[in-house]
Amino acid sequence: MTPYRGRIAPSPTGYLHLGHARTFWIASQRARSAGGALVFRNEDLDRPRCKPEFAAAMYEDLRWLGLDWQEGPDVGGPFAPYSQSERYKNYLEVWRNLRDAGVIYPCACSRKDLERALAAPHEDDDELPYPGTCRTKLPEAAGWESPAGISWRFKVPDREVIRFNDLHFGAQQFTAGKDFSDFLVWRRDDIPAYQLAVVADDQAMRITEVVRGADLLKSTARQLLLIRALGYGVPEYFHCPLMRDETGARLAKRHDALSLRALRAQGVHPEKLVEGFAEVNKP
Repeated sequence: MTPYRGRIAPSPTGYLHLGHARTFWIASQRARSAGGALVFRNEDLDRPRCKPEFAAAMYEDLRWLGLDWQEGPDVGGPFAPYSQSERYKNYLEVWRNLRDAGVIYPCACSRKDLERALAAPHEDDDELPYPGTCRTKLPEAAGWESPAGISWRFKVPDREVIRFNDLHFGAQQFTAGKDFSDFLVWRRDDIPAYQLAVVADDQAMRITEVVRGADLLKSTARQLLLIRALGYGVPEYFHCPLMRDETGARLAKRHDALSLRALRAQGVHPEKLVEGFAEVNKP
């Protein structure tokens, strides 16, 4: 059997909140229960929003919570570098493979959704529907030696139903072209988008199970299409229910009062925080 390899993948764009804490704690516990390795990946592609103080806080706050990892930017490992900002060559190779497979095309359409292409597309800010205006450029993709200077989209197989089993929520299905459209894999400013970077890194780091929030269930369908096009192995998925505030909105980094940094400053004990986490860590 393939040894278990899980991962936690925070972005240093703000202080981690309780929702992050629960998801990362569950990932840590699942890796520990399986006798496997936990990989820390610093998803710092969004350069303007990523700050050194947030990066330092990620490590400090998660260590305070009781997490440890066997590989990561701060401890090294066989699949370094573990910061996405240092993995451009890896992403470029994946872009070339997708180009050669004939499944991506250059797109010169609106920039409205490009600003969100770096980040995980959460439930309330998913990628805007794309009408497929530039699909006719698919044959032109083979002539591009570099992705720079224009956006790139993956051509989804319209009406195909993508099914997978989630280890927490059970059977899932999404219809390409209905639930999501041709999605971004590369930005015109020469930075890979979230979907491509995550698939590339999970493959390169040999991740066997992806633990993340339920707002990324639809992203799993997109990523399964990329995985198939690239001929990669498919990891298992465990999506955690979202934590919400008193109004019902999912927690976000703007919830400063619920950040681990703020809770630490208030003298909250980490043992108190994790008491309620265990119930989610069940199929």
